[in-house]
Amino acid sequence: MRTTRTTLTRRAAVAAASVTAALVLAACGSDSGGHSSGHGGGHDSASSAPSASSSSSAGADAAAGAHNDQDVAFAQGMIPHHRQALEMARLTAGRASSAQVKDLAARVEKAQDPEIRTMTGWLRSWGQEAPSGAGSMPGMDHSGQGGTSGGHDMPGMMDGKDMDRLEKASGADFDTMFLTLMIEHHEGAVQMAATQKEKGVHGPAKAMADDIVTGQTAEIAEMKKLLGQG
Repeated sequence: MRTTRTTLTRRAAVAAASVTAALVLAACGSDSGGHSSGHGGGHDSASSAPSASSSSSAGADAAAGAHNDQDVAFAQGMIPHHRQALEMARLTAGRASSAQVKDLAARVEKAQDPEIRTMTGWLRSWGQEAPSGAGSMPGMDHSGQGGTSGGHDMPGMMDGKDMDRLEKASGADFDTMFLTLMIEHHEGAVQMAATQKEKGVHGPAKAMADDIVTGQTAEIAEMKKLLGQG
């Protein structure tokens, strides 16, 4: 009888130990699974984090605008080029006798003044220096690069002598001189814009260059007609 009880007791103990072991293994398995899952989840999060970061970075680049050296050169060259056109346009007040010349000058100011502000904004956002507006005739500071023969960086720029002659002229003489010089100035801008369209990568800058080519080419044709050349 005692032997039977002992045997039953041992069996119960073994069964209890088996259940306990099973529970421990199950718990360990659950822990391991949970840890593995958590690690896996962490790994997924980590792997997705660079992706989110990359997307964010790409978005920032798109907002700032990818650009290259040509885009910088375009803005830094076109700003003083436009400023000189504005100086020429402002000389029409009190000097021009033709209503068509005055109207053209007003359109030059309306188109190019906002473009100067836009290009200045691009350069600042790119961490590049924007040409200053110092001096009443910014183009005169670049006479070595420009002039009536055109320069390497800014073709079509007038030199100081041309600007002085224009400032001293009046009436029909002023109109003829203004149109002649502005045609050359516009041709230089179109040449610069064509280079930007070909070699630049900044979308807005290429779009502006396209507008300059279209708008100023039309104005060149208009001015040639006024001079009787069209």
